[in-house]
Amino acid sequence: MRRYGKNPDEDDIRVRPNPKGNRPRTHTRPKHEDAEDGMVLTVDRGRLTCLVDDRTVTAMKARELGRKAAVVGDRVSLVGDLSGDKDTLARIVRIGARSSVLRRTADDDDPFERVVVANADQLAIVTALADPEPRPRMIDRCLVAAYDGGLSPLLVLTKSDLAPADALLEAYTPLGVPYVVTSREELENGDAADRVRALLNDRVTAFVGHSGVGKTTLVNALVPKDRRRTTGVVNAVTGRGRHTTTSALALPLPDGRGWVVDTPGVRSFGLHHVDPSRVINAFPDLRPGTEECPRGCTHDGQEPECALDAWVAGGHADPARLDSLRRLLATRERREGD
Repeated sequence: MRRYGKNPDEDDIRVRPNPKGNRPRTHTRPKHEDAEDGMVLTVDRGRLTCLVDDRTVTAMKARELGRKAAVVGDRVSLVGDLSGDKDTLARIVRIGARSSVLRRTADDDDPFERVVVANADQLAIVTALADPEPRPRMIDRCLVAAYDGGLSPLLVLTKSDLAPADALLEAYTPLGVPYVVTSREELENGDAADRVRALLNDRVTAFVGHSGVGKTTLVNALVPKDRRRTTGVVNAVTGRGRHTTTSALALPLPDGRGWVVDTPGVRSFGLHHVDPSRVINAFPDLRPGTEECPRGCTHDGQEPECALDAWVAGGHADPARLDSLRRLLATRERREGD
């Protein structure tokens, strides 16, 4: 039976309504030319706090961005309500190119990487000299992640009133990593914050370290108006602190000359995402010596034809530098804490 009359173009044709009332899908994405620029300060369950000019704005990611996620430190473009008033919500429509990325995996067998912070210039590796005991392999892994992600490392040693720093510093002197040593008394009177702050000026610095090493205590001393809850308790059996910082947070230094990013305490720092061949880029004095290495050489000291031994023997680099490179390469093949 004919459903419509002889003229199907007439107004009597019934059109099925769209019950959801949504627009037809299109592959053309909006340009959002009126979007304003901002910086992601923290992320909490799908809501992102962003700095737009001098206002903090709550936002969510636009659907057209797909699975691309914004993290602390990202430069983003936003539309919608940018007033920063209570119960308002903006939308992130673009995520800018990243100059650096600090990434980690849960362990060396985990193929899923987590981006900790974007666009940081420096990675402050905070380690206690005692309570809990320092873990050099954790430091090595953070160094690898920093070099691979394009960040300059900074070693921050805390609790020097409980143990001397000489032995630990001796192991890292060949790497040329800058360092600062602090004590609890210096944290209380402000001397430690002043010395650390001098190394942070005009930079975005991400702080990373085990729970209980005094990382958040140091951040609180650097940015006293935005104090975060600290742990202050280290388990006597495991030697580890309890996580109190649950999300990364970017905080401006009081003088406005830099940013501090406090990150949650970590118990492992997997390097599944790091290609060992890129670690050599952190050793410009050794890199020319690799030109004579066979194809696919790992430079880890297990291959007799590695040209780096001859390069060092010829006086082109300090032997301690080659030892440091191979120690870092070895961490890529070991589980942290083994």
